[in-house]
Amino acid sequence: GLAVDHADPAADQRLAEAICDWLGRYTPLVGLNDAGMMLDISGCAHLFGGEEAMRKDIVRRLNLQGFTARTAVAGTVGAAWALARFGDKRIIDDAELRETILPLPLAALRLDADKLDALARVGLKKIADIVDRPRAPLAARFGAALLRRLDETLGAVEEPITPRLPVSPYIAERCFAEPVTHEAYVLE
Repeated sequence: GLAVDHADPAADQRLAEAICDWLGRYTPLVGLNDAGMMLDISGCAHLFGGEEAMRKDIVRRLNLQGFTARTAVAGTVGAAWALARFGDKRIIDDAELRETILPLPLAALRLDADKLDALARVGLKKIADIVDRPRAPLAARFGAALLRRLDETLGAVEEPITPRLPVSPYIAERCFAEPVTHEAYVLE
């Protein structure tokens, strides 16, 4: 009774792009990468009744289309990614970001499996295990990517979202019955 089908990475990519384009109804800044879809909802959430209402609307509408979505809202891309996959809370503000992220596993930092294995061998399994340790030895032993991911998640380093589609320029037009001959008419 198990349905099996061949993998089609190209079709999966097209579907992810279509969903990403559909998410443009919430914000023009929707990014797509290997980690998932990221939305910059700064200044947009109030249009949907706030962050929680917007998050629930996205999940509900995707569920109606047959998709399962895990979502989170946070001040950084890394924190939102970590919460969506490993956290219990779905929305955190900047004041509670650090305390919410610390108990999560190091996998929440988007590290590769080899790095996670190396960290686990020396007893480092949670973000709290590394956050206050001296940085130079961690970078020397596990690479600078570990510290960069930690800093991105905690907001010490900016991690921009690259929008999939270009953001439309803001344009305002006003049509006049006759050609404008003086600049003063435009400024009125």
